[in-house]
Order: sequence, then C-alpha cells, then structure tokens
Amino acid sequence: MTTVPPASPSPTPISPVQAAALADGVLPPVEEVRPGVWTLAVPFRFGVPDATLVYVVEATDGSLALIDPGWSDDGALDVLDAGLRSIGRSVRDVGLVAVTHLHADHLGAATAVRRMSGAPIAMHAAEVRALDHERDDAAAHEAEIATWGVPHGLRDGLTAAWGAGRHIGLGAIEPPYADVLLDDGDLLPIAGRTIRSLWTPGHTAGHLCFLDEADGLLFTGDHVLPRINSGIGLGGRTDSNPLGDYLASLAKLDPYVELEVCPGHEYRFRDVVSRAQTLVRHREERSRHVAEALDTLDAPTLFEVASRVPFSGGIESMTGFLLASALTQTAFHADLLGRADEIRPA
Repeated sequence: MTTVPPASPSPTPISPVQAAALADGVLPPVEEVRPGVWTLAVPFRFGVPDATLVYVVEATDGSLALIDPGWSDDGALDVLDAGLRSIGRSVRDVGLVAVTHLHADHLGAATAVRRMSGAPIAMHAAEVRALDHERDDAAAHEAEIATWGVPHGLRDGLTAAWGAGRHIGLGAIEPPYADVLLDDGDLLPIAGRTIRSLWTPGHTAGHLCFLDEADGLLFTGDHVLPRINSGIGLGGRTDSNPLGDYLASLAKLDPYVELEVCPGHEYRFRDVVSRAQTLVRHREERSRHVAEALDTLDAPTLFEVASRVPFSGGIESMTGFLLASALTQTAFHADLLGRADEIRPA
C-alpha cells in the first residue's frame, strides 16, 4: 500500500473517535456500527497505517463473523480477543473469517483464529492461487528487476522485498489458505445476514468488498480508503493489467453511493463514489506524467520513466518494496497507454 496524499480533500469521518485516534497515533476504541456489527482495531507492525480495522458481525445463531481479522506474526490474538471480550464475546465464538484480500495485515491472523475457534476462512480463489504460486512469482519478479535499469546500490533491496525475499503472507498463514472460495455475488454464510461479495481486483487479483445493503454498509478492505491511494498489483502476477482492473473495479461502486464505507484502515466515511472519482483522477494524472516522460525521453528504462513521475517524496527517496511498487505501477500505466514497447529493457 502506498501513501501518496490524495489530490482533493479527504472525506469527512463518520467516526470522530477513529479520526482522533488516527491523528494521535493510537488504536481507536471498539464501536458498534449497527446493531450486532462492531469495529475494532488490531495493530500492524510495519507502521503506516498503524492498525487494521476488523469488523465483527453477529449472526442470528449467536456466532460471530470476522471481516479481516488483522495481523498476527506469532499466532497471538491478545488484542483481537480483548476487543471481542469488550462486547462480551471471545475468539472462540467466531464461526467465519471473511477476508477481503491476502495481505498479512488483513489475512495474517486468520490461521490462528481458525485454529482456536474452528471457523472456516472465506476468500477469493485468486488470492489462494497467488499464495500457492508465491515462489514462482517471486522468481519472475527477480528476472524483471534486472531489466528495470535500477542503480546497482538499490538492487539488493529490491530483490529482498520483491524477488527471492518476498513473502506476501509474511509466514503468518498456513494452508489450506481458504476453506470457502468466494466469487463475485456470493453470499457470506452468516445466519440471518445478507452480506454479498463484490469482486474488486486491482490492489490484488482477488480483492473483495462486502456489501451489507440491509444495514447500509460497504466493507472495502484496501480497495477504497479515505486518505491513502492504495497500491496496484500487490498480489500475485496476473494476465491482465492490474491498473485497468482497478479502474473498472472503482466503477463497480457507482450503485452504492448511499452506503456507509467501512474501510480496512483509518476511519469510516460516506460517498464512496466521490472518493473513487478522486482515485481515478489520481491515476489519470499518473498516466499523464508517464506519457510526458515517454514523449521527452529517448528509449528510456523503466527507472528513467518512473524518475519523471512525482511520487510522494520522489522515487530517489524510495527503496525496497516501495520502490518496486512505484516501478511496477509505472509499467502498468505505460501498458494501459499502449506505450510499453517504448520502454527499453536495461
């Protein structure tokens, strides 16, 4: 996930306490969003964003469903369990773990929750494929790194973060990665609830949002966040262009303008369509900069093109994962412009 500031004002928080906690750098308190629906926060060890927002949904049979259980690097569930105990429940009451996407700050605790409660993990099949092919994908990434024209001093960091050293799940999850495979339009198996999957690829190939139209809620994972422009193509390798997929996925949100947005980080807000339009404009601006670089430079390398794109802090300040993400996203823009063949392999 990248942290490029959006070009227009961020949406107004629905939850003042979540916004205040974000500003103060502390975990927000547990909140009841709707009757039988709560949000709680689990810290993530890698800094921004500092916490994953976990959503707890009570079924009519008394069991709980967790949407994105958050991070756990050692199988410990102390923070998650403390949040559940504050509403009079525990991890052992969980009957389903529904995951928006494969990143460790969303999926990482799922195995530990399943081990403790017996709850099945539900996820899109593309995320399972990405985890199954992680090593093959890393080898392909490593071959690409050699063609990017990156200064020698940065290559080891790229290999460690994007090539042989890359671990999408960060070792926190175990096969079987999912017990229930979800597809676009599928209902989550939660008694008495009508929560439907919406396939929104782009951030990762199998990213899902979850629609609870009865309660007026849209759980967006990392697809749409209030202040952060999510990175693209940060799951497994795909045959399609993740940027094109992402833009199409943003358009799929148009019917849900009235729903309250429950994102994976930061704070709840309204009007997902306006926020999505801001994200589209950000990507259009990126494409414009990539086009200008290709117009100006003669047979540039990918690194040379990316150096002309105004990433937050500038590409010269980036290393490792952030640099790899910036470079691959530059390549996605060039491909979507139909100009990928103008970039020279180093």
